[in-house]
Amino acid sequence: MTSLADLETMDRKQLAQLWCDLIGSEVPDCMSQTMQRRFLAFELQAGKEGGLPPALLARLDRIAAGEERKASPTVKPGARLLRAWNGVTHVVDVLPDGYLWNGARHRSLSAIARAITGARWSGPRFFGLASSGETETGRKGRTSSKRGSPRSKDRAA
Repeated sequence: MTSLADLETMDRKQLAQLWCDLIGSEVPDCMSQTMQRRFLAFELQAGKEGGLPPALLARLDRIAAGEERKASPTVKPGARLLRAWNGVTHVVDVLPDGYLWNGARHRSLSAIARAITGARWSGPRFFGLASSGETETGRKGRTSSKRGSPRSKDRAA
């Protein structure tokens, strides 16, 4: 069996043969040896450790089939969202087809957050529907306590 250390000493022809053995296809023409080694290292480790979890494989299949959809905030029509910003309390009513803020309809909370702050915000995060480390899709994203956190703005106000 090939080890990770063996990958470093293999030439292009040996890497291509290992690629065919592990992945079952030809190496893409534009792929560098460095990238081949990275992919092959993953395949060797996955083979040794058992591969990806079944739930992740199923999710990847759904994404590839176009069935994966973004998670949306779980607020029902009729709900009211409150957010204090720079000493002003902003009230947003949830409608079946969007949101109502200051008498105007908006398609997304992000548009409202942008209008309030003048900066691009994740609307669900701005209104506290997603934790400070999550984005609109529900995945973990970058966090920053310097300028990105709505909580730090409330403390300063």
